[in-house]
Amino acid sequence: MTDTAYHDLIGQDLHGVRRVIRSGAYRAHTAGLGRGFLQVNLAILPESHALDFMRYCQRNPKPCPLTGVSDTGNPMMFTMGRDIDIRTDVPAYNIYRNGKLSESVTDITDIWTDDLVVFALGCSFTFEDALQRAGIPMWHIDNNRTVPMYRSNIDTVPAGPFKGKMVVSMRAIPKDRVAEVTDISRRFPLAHGAPVHAGDPTEIGITDIAHPDWGDPAPVPDGHVPVFWACGVTPQVAIEAAKLPLCITHRPGHMLITDIAEDAEVPVLAPA
Repeated sequence: MTDTAYHDLIGQDLHGVRRVIRSGAYRAHTAGLGRGFLQVNLAILPESHALDFMRYCQRNPKPCPLTGVSDTGNPMMFTMGRDIDIRTDVPAYNIYRNGKLSESVTDITDIWTDDLVVFALGCSFTFEDALQRAGIPMWHIDNNRTVPMYRSNIDTVPAGPFKGKMVVSMRAIPKDRVAEVTDISRRFPLAHGAPVHAGDPTEIGITDIAHPDWGDPAPVPDGHVPVFWACGVTPQVAIEAAKLPLCITHRPGHMLITDIAEDAEVPVLAPA
């Protein structure tokens, strides 16, 4: 099978992008793909822990904006799209066993069981399209990189075994446009909304901005401010703390692209 390059998918229609991902020909990040449609983070876990995890999302809506939940054992995310198979339609998945990252894979068909529940959580990639339309460059998209993500010192509200610090993503924004960026991203509550911090990263527990915990380092040029948003990798930290026998997530930066319009106030499919 021939791999498809990122630049070949930029501008391709949503369903074409998902077909390529499903085929296994594209396994990289999804920033900038499927423009106009909501991208989501994933957490897939046994039904026995699903209610506690739903409580965790409800108590922490900034890092965990819940956009969809599957039926138990059903891999078809019919509330997110008309042909989405969660086992194949994400470029890469992380498999956690007993709270530890066990492996990363590109297909979870062989791992899927009939007691699993899928949670879809909004992603900051969605508001990035709006920022780019406003003329605010996104360095990681322009340079084919994954946005940098960091463990912060901001506590989340626990639920059952799920707890931990908030993960944040960072984008360098021109000083004179931080207020504008805040106003734009606030319009996307399903995609983490407004930033949680702007300025000195040490104030939220980040001691070395040049070395993110996930993603790729990104520069903060003169005249720019590091701006931090709540990040959908936060549930992966909570999953590590919960030490479940099995849990599956997206690999950071490798999202599910849905059929939901990115500016939807609630995650509802448009009529066919």
